[in-house]
Amino acid sequence: MDRVKKYLNEIFVILFRTFGPQHWWPAETPFEVAIGAILTQNTNWQNVEKAIANLKESGLLDPEGLYSIDETTLASLIRPAGYFNIKARRIKALVNFIMAEFNGRIEEMSGIDYKILRRRLLELDGIGPETADSILLYALNKPVFVIDAYTKRVLLRHGIINENAQYEEIQQLFHEVIEPDAGLYNEYHALFVRLGKVFCKTKPLCKECPLHPFTYSGER
Repeated sequence: MDRVKKYLNEIFVILFRTFGPQHWWPAETPFEVAIGAILTQNTNWQNVEKAIANLKESGLLDPEGLYSIDETTLASLIRPAGYFNIKARRIKALVNFIMAEFNGRIEEMSGIDYKILRRRLLELDGIGPETADSILLYALNKPVFVIDAYTKRVLLRHGIINENAQYEEIQQLFHEVIEPDAGLYNEYHALFVRLGKVFCKTKPLCKECPLHPFTYSGER
C-alpha cells in the first residue's frame, strides 16, 4: 500500500505541474453543481452548458423553480443534454428530496454526515455512485473521491487497478492512501478528467502524455 500511495501522490504532482489548477466544477451555486451532475450523465459538458443556460434564461435554476414546473416542461428545457425525459425525472427526484428534507436549501445538506447523506442520495431515482459523489464533493465540499471513466482508464493503463475493479473498490483505494481533503480530491479528480480528455483518450497519446513512461507494478 505504501508503494501505491507514493505512486498516486507522484501522479498528482506531475499532473498539477503539467496542467495547473482546474477550477472545477464550473457553476455559480451548489445547486447548479447538483443539477449539472445529473445532466452530465451520458453526454459531454458542452451539452450540459446549453441545458443549464436554458434553465437560467427561464429563471428556474433553483429548487423552488424546478419544483414548481412539471416534468414535461423541464424535459423540454434540458433537451440539449440528451435523455431529457429520464433526466427530468431524476432532477425532479432530487429537487423533491431537497424541498422535503432540507427546506429547499441544498446548503442545509452540508450539516448531515456525508456517509449518511450518500446513502440517502443513492436511494433517489437515477442517482448512482458517481452522481452522488459529484454532488457531495463539488456541491457540498465533502471529502469523497469521484471515480469516473477517465479515472478508471488512467489507473487501468498504469497498472494500478485491473479491468474488473468496481467503483467502491477504486474509491476505497484513494480514501486509504490520499488524505481526506475535499479540496485535494476536487483537484485530483479534475486533473484525471483533463488528462483523459487531452492524452489518455480511447486511442491514447502515450508518448506525449506527462505520465509516460511511469507504470506502477508490485504489491500494494
